[in-house]
Amino acid sequence: MLSRTADHLFWMSRYTERAENTARLLDVNYQTSLLPQTTADAQTGWSSLLSISELKPAYTAKYGENVTAQDVMTFMVRDEKNPSSIVSCLRNARENARAVRGTLTTEVWETQNQTYLELIRMLRGGAFERDPGQFFEWVKFQSHLSRGVTAGTMLQDEAFHFLRLGTFLERADNTARLVDVKFHAIQSDFPSPDDEDQEHDFYHWSAILRSVSAFEVYRKVYRDVIKPERVAELLILRPDMPRSLLACLNEVIVNLSMITSDPLSETQRRAGKLRADLQYARIDEILSAGLHAFLMQFLDRVNELGAHISREFLLPVTR
Repeated sequence: MLSRTADHLFWMSRYTERAENTARLLDVNYQTSLLPQTTADAQTGWSSLLSISELKPAYTAKYGENVTAQDVMTFMVRDEKNPSSIVSCLRNARENARAVRGTLTTEVWETQNQTYLELIRMLRGGAFERDPGQFFEWVKFQSHLSRGVTAGTMLQDEAFHFLRLGTFLERADNTARLVDVKFHAIQSDFPSPDDEDQEHDFYHWSAILRSVSAFEVYRKVYRDVIKPERVAELLILRPDMPRSLLACLNEVIVNLSMITSDPLSETQRRAGKLRADLQYARIDEILSAGLHAFLMQFLDRVNELGAHISREFLLPVTR
């Protein structure tokens, strides 16, 4: 496959997944902001979201040092100059899809095209301001629709595997960021059982689980009250949890093996080592060493893996 075609497919799926995960990040902060908390705590949550998304400098340049929920959501939803905003991601996904229109099925192209056109209509009509929660659910649904149409209509050839590769690499990155947002928003990773705010914190962890469609999964797997260490284990180390870091790396390995002719390539080696480190890790070891440090190191390694994929398969451009 031409590297130009592979590049467009890879980034089409990454931008679609990024839009969904931006909606998830915003939704979890929006939901937790509705809980009783001080103004300082609420501002810390929104500031942490910007920091983890690496958008704090861009936000500050436009809005100043004062961080408010309205400004952050506007910046990350409808600001076309922000390359990570939802409108920018869905526009870029559509443009990449249009560039390889002949490689996609009609259903996949129409889904991408209609999603962007409907997004513009909703933003102009004020749907986002009227009900942010419902808007975020729509973005997530459209991402699910895109993946379902892709899996249900496309030939499972190299084009399909590049789409899947982009999806799961982006998902791994964003799941790590989503988990880290929570740990930046509280003073201590794990409150003791006698903490007065334990009940309050339960709702924050519930919001985290619901934001990755994992609340029912948690209940099914653990059948217990929500505990921070188990939430971390579910979203990092469970191979049967679709959005966990290990599940994403398993999918990256599978799709890499379908598009490379050299199983000993540097890209394969890095992906395999990162997956192995997750596969044989234990949550107590991760937590004792520091969850934030672990997640930051994971993000660095995922970015390095993405750079190797670009050098081996895609156009030599920076996105």
